Amino acid sequence: METATDSVDLIEASAVRNIARTALFAALMAAFAYVSFPNPLAPGIPVTLQVLGVFLSGILLGPVWGTAAMGLYLVTGAVGIPVFASGGAGIGSLIASPTAGYLWSYPIAAGLIGLIVHRGTDLRSPDSVGLRVLIGAMVAGTVVIYALGTVGFALLQNVGLAEAFVVSALAFIPWEAAKIAAAIGIIRSDAISAA
Repeated sequence: METATDSVDLIEASAVRNIARTALFAALMAAFAYVSFPNPLAPGIPVTLQVLGVFLSGILLGPVWGTAAMGLYLVTGAVGIPVFASGGAGIGSLIASPTAGYLWSYPIAAGLIGLIVHRGTDLRSPDSVGLRVLIGAMVAGTVVIYALGTVGFALLQNVGLAEAFVVSALAFIPWEAAKIAAAIGIIRSDAISAA
C-alpha cells in the first residue's frame, strides 16, 4: 500500500512574508526610537526617527500591515521591552508619558498613509505612486501624529492646547520635513525598487 506524501501549505506564502515584514518594521521602529536627541525648542520630548518608521511602514507595508507593525511595536513596549524613545517601556509609557499621544498615533498614521499611497488595502508598488501623493500621505500622517501628540501632551502636562501645540508639534516641523525627504529618498532608492 502506498502512502501519499504531498506537502500541505498551512499558511499562504504571502501571509508569511507579510507577517515577517510586520515584525521587521516593528523592530526597525524600536531601533529608530534609540536614535534620540533633545530638541532645544521642546524640553521633555526628544527628536527620534520614529516618525520616519511610521512613514515607511505605511508606504511599504500598506494600511493593514503598516498598522499591524505599529501595533506590534506598541504591544512590545507595553509588555516591558524597552523599545520606546530613550529606552522607555511599560504600560506607563502609553498612558502617563508626555509622548503617549504620539505613540498611540503611530498605528493610525501608518494606516492612513498606507490607504492614501495604495488607494485602498491592495498593495501597489511605491514606484507607481507620484511624488505629490507620497508627500501628501506623509503630511496627512504627520497631522494625525501631531493632533494626538498635542492632545496627549496637553492632558498629561496640564497645559492648554495652544501651548502644547507650540511645544510638542510646531517645534518639530523642520525635523518632520527632513524625515519626509529621507523617506522619499529611501522609497526611490534602487534597493527598495528592486525588492
